[in-house]
Amino acid sequence: MERWMFFATGSMFFAGVTAVLAKAGLAGITSELGLVVRTLFVCLFIALFGLWTLRPSDFVALTLPNLLWLGASALATAASWVCYYAALHVGDVATVALIDKGSVLVAILLAWIFLDEPITWRTAIAAALIVAGLLVLLRR
Repeated sequence: MERWMFFATGSMFFAGVTAVLAKAGLAGITSELGLVVRTLFVCLFIALFGLWTLRPSDFVALTLPNLLWLGASALATAASWVCYYAALHVGDVATVALIDKGSVLVAILLAWIFLDEPITWRTAIAAALIVAGLLVLLRR
C-alpha cells in the first residue's frame, strides 16, 4: 500500500470513530458546547503534534498565500464542524456520517474546477455511486 493510501485509510477510520465518540460525548449537553470542548482538545493535540514534528526553520517557508488558503480552509472546517455537530446532536450517527461523506462530491468538483485535477471514468463512476447511495439513504 502506498503511503498516501495508508494515511487516507487512517483518516477514514478515525473519522468514523470520531462520529461515534462525538455522539456519545454530546449526551446531555448542547452541540455547540460539545463542539467547543472537542475543538479545544483538537487544538491541544495538534499543538503537541507540531512541537513533536516541526522544526523552527519549517516556518520560514510560510508565505502570505499559504496563510490565506489555510485560513480559508480553517473557516470551511469550522463551518463544516458546526453543521456536523448540530446534525449529530439530533440525528443518528450512521445517517449523518454518510451524508457528510457526500463532501467527496464537492471535493471532486472543486478540485476539477480550481486545481485542474482530472475527473477520470473511475472517479466519475465512484461519484455516481456516492450520489446513488445518498439518494437511497435520503429516500423516505
